[in-house]
Amino acid sequence: MEHIILLVFTFFTEAVILWQYTSSLFSPCYSTKIRLALLSIFYTILFLLSLPGQTWLNIFSFFIINTIFLYILFKLKLLLAVFHSTILTAIMGISELAVLGIISRFFPHFLLEKGGGLVFYTVFSKISLFAVIYLLIYFFRGNKTNQESYGHSEILLMLIPVSSIFIIFTLLSIGETSAFTPPIDFLVTICAVFLLMINLLVFGINQYNKKKSQEYADLQLLLQKESDAVEYYEMMLAQNENQSILIHDIKKHLQSIKLLNEKHDSDKINAYIQQLMESSDLRETTNICDNEMLNAILCRYQRQCNDKHIHFHTDIRSGTVQYIYQHDLTSLFCNLLENAMESAENIPDSFIELTVQKKENSPFVIIILINSCQNTPVYNQEGVPVSHKSNNGRHGFGIKSIKKVVKQYHGNLQMYYDNDSGTFHTIITLKQ
Repeated sequence: MEHIILLVFTFFTEAVILWQYTSSLFSPCYSTKIRLALLSIFYTILFLLSLPGQTWLNIFSFFIINTIFLYILFKLKLLLAVFHSTILTAIMGISELAVLGIISRFFPHFLLEKGGGLVFYTVFSKISLFAVIYLLIYFFRGNKTNQESYGHSEILLMLIPVSSIFIIFTLLSIGETSAFTPPIDFLVTICAVFLLMINLLVFGINQYNKKKSQEYADLQLLLQKESDAVEYYEMMLAQNENQSILIHDIKKHLQSIKLLNEKHDSDKINAYIQQLMESSDLRETTNICDNEMLNAILCRYQRQCNDKHIHFHTDIRSGTVQYIYQHDLTSLFCNLLENAMESAENIPDSFIELTVQKKENSPFVIIILINSCQNTPVYNQEGVPVSHKSNNGRHGFGIKSIKKVVKQYHGNLQMYYDNDSGTFHTIITLKQ
C-alpha cells in the first residue's frame, strides 16, 4: 500500500512539473480544462503501466505519453514534440540515477529502509528534476523575443530548490550518523514531502502572478489606446465643426474674391482660392448616422475597408445610441469593427454589415454585426471565439472590453458562425 501511495505521489509531482514546463514555453491549442483532463488521463495510464515494475516499460511509456501530450495539446510540430519529450525523459532518468548514486555513496543505510528511505529518495530526485526543468525553462524562454517579461531576477528563485536539496542532504546526514526513532522518522519524512510541495506551490504562484501582471499591463495598454482613440475622434468632430463654419462663411469668401476680381488682381485671387482649397476644414466628411462620435468612428473604418476592398454597409437608426457615453461608444464599436475587419481581410467579395436599431415596445437597442469569415472560429467555455493570433495569451482584450460595455448597459452578447454563408454574426442588446 505504501508503494502505491508513493507511486501516486511521484506521478502527481511529475505531472505538475510537466504542466509548469509546457505552460511556460508553448502556446496551447485547447482550454485549461481540456489540458488538465487529458494530463490526468495520460498520467493515470503511466501509473497503471508502472505497477508491474518494469524499468524499460516505464521509460518508454513516459516518453510516448509526453510526446502525445505535447503534440496534441500544443502548437508544436511532431519533431519538436519528440525533442522536448526526449529532454524530459532524459532529465528524469539522470536525476533519479544521480540521486541514487549520491545516497548510495554517502547514506547507504537509507536505501535499506523500506519506508522513509524511499520517500527521501523520491523527494530528493523530484526536487532535483524540478530544479533542472526550471533552469531549462529559463534558458528556453530567454531565446524567445516575445518573453521580455521573464526577467533575469527569476533565476533567484532557483535558490528555493537548491536550498531544498541542501536541507534534504542535511537530514540524510543526520539520519546516517544517528538513526531517527519513531515518531521523529515519520515527521522528518513528512517534512521532506512538504518541502517538495512548497517548491511546486511557490513556482506555481509565481507563474500565476506573472500571468496576471501581464494581463494587467495589456489591459492598461488597451485603455490607453481607447483613450487616444477618443481624443482622435474628438479632434475629427472639431474639424467637422470648423468645416461647417467655413461653409457658413463661404459667402464672405466669395465677396472677397469678387472684390479682388474687380481690381483684376489675378495673382491674389489664385493665392486666395489655393489657400481655401488647402484648408483642412474642406476635407470631405460623410454623414452615416446622427451621432457625431459614432459617425466619426464609422467614417474611419469605412475608409479602411475601402482600402482593403471590403464592402462596408451600415444602417444606424436615428437616436439609438445617444444615451451611450463617448468612451463606451469607442470601446464597443472600435473593437467590434476591428475584429470584423481582421476577419474579413483577404477574402474575395468580403463585406461588413452593421445594423443598430431600437426594439419596438421595449427599452432595448439591438446591434447586429455580420462579417465575412473564412475559418470556423474556436470557442472557449464561455462561448467566445478564441484569438487566432500567434500570441493569443496577450490578446482577447478586445472581446473583454466589449463584454465590459455590454455588462455596464445591462445587455447581452451572442456570437455564432454560419457555415453555409461563411459569415460571423455578433448580436448585442443594450438597455437604454
